[in-house]
Amino acid sequence: MLLLKLDENLGARHALMARAHGCEARTVLDENLCSASDAEVIRAARAEGRILITLDKDFSNTVRFPPDQYGGIVVLRLHEPISSSAIDRAMAVFFAAAAGRSPSQRLWIIDGERVREFSKPDLDMPPGQ
Repeated sequence: MLLLKLDENLGARHALMARAHGCEARTVLDENLCSASDAEVIRAARAEGRILITLDKDFSNTVRFPPDQYGGIVVLRLHEPISSSAIDRAMAVFFAAAAGRSPSQRLWIIDGERVREFSKPDLDMPPGQ
């Protein structure tokens, strides 16, 4: 079961969607972390072993947030103006991708109908290579 933390730009409806897909989801709002710094939010996600799902593009900075140090970071990169239906579609892309592979220790950027994946370079290499 995937453990998710939904950033403040995702709400109770998306938590219900996650639960319907067999995930255990908590929202930043539920945990009184609204208006918390990015560092506080990602620290809470890491402490709980959760994958952070957010619309905040700052989390796609792999220098500031190295993917291998977290349970997973998923950035929904959507075109402006962002609609609830666009978020729903991006979440559906996430659930479909997560059914086949793990976002653990990776940064996933979901852009429309595709997932771009970033990880520490040696994370996917066989030992000794």
